[in-house]
Amino acid sequence: MHSRDKIRNIAIIAHVDHGKTTLVDKMLQQSGTYRLNEAVQERAMDSNDLERERGITILAKNTAINYKDYLINIVDTPGHADFGGEVERIMKMVDGVLLIVDAFEGTMPQTKFVLRKALEQNLKPIVVLNKIDRPAARPSEVVDMVLDLFIELGATDEQLDFTVVYASALMGTSSMEPEVEKQENNMEAIFQTVVSKIPAPTESIDEPLQFLVTLMDYNEYLGRIAIGRLNRGIVKQGQTVAVINREGIVKQARIEKLFGFVGLKRIEIEQAGAGDIIALSGIKDINIGETIADPNNPEALPVLKIDEPTLQMTFLVNNSPFAGREGKWVTSRKLRERLFKELETDVSLRVEETDSPDAFVVSGRGELHLGILIENMRREGFELQVSKPEVIIKMIDGQKMEPVELLIIDTPEESMGSVMESLGARKAEMVNMINNGSGNVRLEFLIPARGLIGYRTFFLSMTRGYGVMNHAFDSYGPYYGAGVGGRHEGVLVSSEAGVTTLYGILSVEDRGLLFLEPGSEVYEGMIVGEHTRDTDIIVNICKEKQLNNIRSAGKDDTVRMKTPRLYTLEQALEYLNDDELCEITPKSIRLRKKLLNKSERERAAKQRKTAEANA
Repeated sequence: MHSRDKIRNIAIIAHVDHGKTTLVDKMLQQSGTYRLNEAVQERAMDSNDLERERGITILAKNTAINYKDYLINIVDTPGHADFGGEVERIMKMVDGVLLIVDAFEGTMPQTKFVLRKALEQNLKPIVVLNKIDRPAARPSEVVDMVLDLFIELGATDEQLDFTVVYASALMGTSSMEPEVEKQENNMEAIFQTVVSKIPAPTESIDEPLQFLVTLMDYNEYLGRIAIGRLNRGIVKQGQTVAVINREGIVKQARIEKLFGFVGLKRIEIEQAGAGDIIALSGIKDINIGETIADPNNPEALPVLKIDEPTLQMTFLVNNSPFAGREGKWVTSRKLRERLFKELETDVSLRVEETDSPDAFVVSGRGELHLGILIENMRREGFELQVSKPEVIIKMIDGQKMEPVELLIIDTPEESMGSVMESLGARKAEMVNMINNGSGNVRLEFLIPARGLIGYRTFFLSMTRGYGVMNHAFDSYGPYYGAGVGGRHEGVLVSSEAGVTTLYGILSVEDRGLLFLEPGSEVYEGMIVGEHTRDTDIIVNICKEKQLNNIRSAGKDDTVRMKTPRLYTLEQALEYLNDDELCEITPKSIRLRKKLLNKSERERAAKQRKTAEANA
């Protein structure tokens, strides 16, 4: 067991892509935590396939670095606001934060979101200006931006007196000076600052045991694994403990295995003391936010506050004509089991059963949060359908309120007018505009979350791919009224089942933009393209060309079809309208109408109009 004054617990905060995971890699390598002959995977902290593909951190993870005779526990935080539930809890485990900011881009909305949580917990900040070797780096301006952000978030005088370290994670260099030529070929400046500025744990090992479960993991052999910080006392392997749940009910349990962290590995340990970050197994139905305490003195720690969901979707059993062809798990029982299993480790998620056994309402923190869950499920072999994402409207003091997001846009000057116009139509309100003379403008808006659904694809084509947009939940504000966001174009709907032909596609190309290539299987009611107008039309893209002996068979070989627009999962979810569903299988993403039959859709539309007229 390390002596208490040689332990440092820090969380690491950064906006997506500012180099946090690379920095941790370099710290692990340089501290000698890895053996010399150990093969080290790049971006070692991002262990989940999806994280590695997208280059984002979704789940908080922890690692421990041995530096000289110090043990530095580093907890990685997700940079994305959709995973706020994780962030909030991590701040309870640490005594300080390492804020990493890109020396060119400066502070971003997601940094702001996580930093606010850290300052509220009164944690000691250290700022690392990363990518100092970038040709366009502007360290002094970025330090001012960070200072402004701290002031805006209500930092204390002590927090405002933060230390700045300048580094290049990619090169593995750091120094206390902003000049690139003064960079030293090691991470010593960061290690020294952490050891000298971050306080050691102050908890006592002589008091009765108290441990708050902050993160959960699951392992087939060990079952549920609770991760957190030991608030006081000592815990030993095999010890009997009291578990206090969120309602205050106490039950007895036994700790079977105890783990500490070295590098990215869990190692089995005999005992741990107050201030240590540990993992333990053996308690069957343990949950996040519960306290493990001394059985003779079962005192609960304050229950963790968890961010409320802001977006919901209906998850349905796949009932399309192609159901069961590509997936392994297709029944409502399997779908229900999988969704409820997700609740064990994701506390920001809500799952409600509906009147239908085949439909579940799933609420989460945003499109990315729910999109990641769906993507993980399809990779596991699930087939399902989901409805259009909808924001959760609340009644607060008798007033209808909806989530409002802070949106930060960096765009070339020439696109500025059209971006502002498009956001104005979505009820966005501009709160700030910065033109630093580089040909790019930074615009800040407050916008109802509804207005952002489906905006990203539109925004990228408007700025020809040069625009960058980031947003984070700001607050609940008064309801903005109907007509915010949503899709204004109609769709092309397949009139029958079959296989698409080049001839069929070419015959409807002038009606709109297609989503499929020739040779794709379609069914009646499936959405095959976007109409140039705001109405839906029925098309047949499976029709074959009638050949006779006058026409030559090869006459059309020179005709070129336009490139179809193929959707990723996120784009497909954003595209949906109220009367549509997205069918998701391990191999395909298909858009479809809820009612596949044309006459049924017409009947439903009539009934809707009558109901509206009577209302």
